[in-house]
Amino acid sequence: MEDVAGFDWDDGAKHGVSIDEIEAIFGHQPRTGPDLAHSSTEERFIAVGGAPRLIFVVYTLRDIGGRRCIRPISARYMHRKEIDNYA
Repeated sequence: MEDVAGFDWDDGAKHGVSIDEIEAIFGHQPRTGPDLAHSSTEERFIAVGGAPRLIFVVYTLRDIGGRRCIRPISARYMHRKEIDNYA
């Protein structure tokens, strides 16, 4: 994510996960991958990471004013079963 210049936030709810927590995930090399099942109009990705609580983030990348930005779509704390699979 070296070429990302920042974040593009909207006013939508993030399921109890703070903006600071979401931004922190991307500063610590999260596990990332494509989210092929949930988008037919734009390329979406997932990121998993965080401490002390693991967070699951769905995001897309946007070019805004010549800068590439992460646009979080949804974020939530991972469930126990997901955490066990992550470990």
